[in-house]
Amino acid sequence: MKRMHIHLTVTDLAASVAFYSGLFAHPPTVLKPDYAKWMLEDPRVNFAISTHGATPGLNHLGIQVDSEQESAALAERLAQLAAPIVEEGVGACCYAQSEKSWVFDPQGVPWEAFRTMGEARVFADEARAERPCCVPTVVPMPGRSKGC
Repeated sequence: MKRMHIHLTVTDLAASVAFYSGLFAHPPTVLKPDYAKWMLEDPRVNFAISTHGATPGLNHLGIQVDSEQESAALAERLAQLAAPIVEEGVGACCYAQSEKSWVFDPQGVPWEAFRTMGEARVFADEARAERPCCVPTVVPMPGRSKGC
């Protein structure tokens, strides 16, 4: 089953946790000093906030899948898009072990396609340390803005 993913960059994590906990009528599923995540069922969304990112606001959007079969189907859909795909593979990011790919929409909005396989003790592994928001930077196509 697929789940929509939304990740916002915030400046005040505590105030944002209080706001979104009230909005969703649910405390975060994951809470770290620099990150919070709500795994909601209604609506089915993985909503995350963190202090990692260039500017406050939308960090990235994504589609989370639960199985290797769904991951393969999503990869096929990405391959049909007229957009560069950044394959990241398996690693730690946002306190999770996951396998992911990235694509940018025509406006330059980053979309993450991923399958989570477990928790991680760090926000990002060393391979992603230079990109604190986990969003890759790609060479933009004509008419496309640069990512995070």
